[in-house]
Amino acid sequence: MIRLVCVGNLKEKYLQEAANEYLKRLSKYTKIEIFEIKESLQENPHLAMQEENKEIQKYCKGYVITLAIQGQMLDSVELSKKIESITLYKNSDITFVIGGPWGLSEQMPFDFSMSLSKMTFTHQMTRVILLEQIYRAYSILNHTKYHK
Repeated sequence: MIRLVCVGNLKEKYLQEAANEYLKRLSKYTKIEIFEIKESLQENPHLAMQEENKEIQKYCKGYVITLAIQGQMLDSVELSKKIESITLYKNSDITFVIGGPWGLSEQMPFDFSMSLSKMTFTHQMTRVILLEQIYRAYSILNHTKYHK
């Protein structure tokens, strides 16, 4: 099972539609759940991240992968191998965590930190990009024509 724990929700219709399309495609490979955490109203970034961190941790199960610019960059094949290794050999669920505008607290416990790019994306766009990459990983693992 895959979990996505995201700070904030998808406000734009086009992002909702894109996310829903990848969720539909992923449903033939794995069960996936999305948990949305409200963005903190704290003006202090450190306090905001701490507050969000407490909520995020309530939904983390299994192997936790945080998304951060400082994380390790994987190509699509490497991500597919990581997912395969975690689900087959560690017999574990995977929780991906996407922080809010300030990112994630340094106290956020994780097993692996991953970067999608050196560029900064909105947390809403990050969700769609991540869903696409998870779908691509499962396509690779199942030898479908999606990944080239």
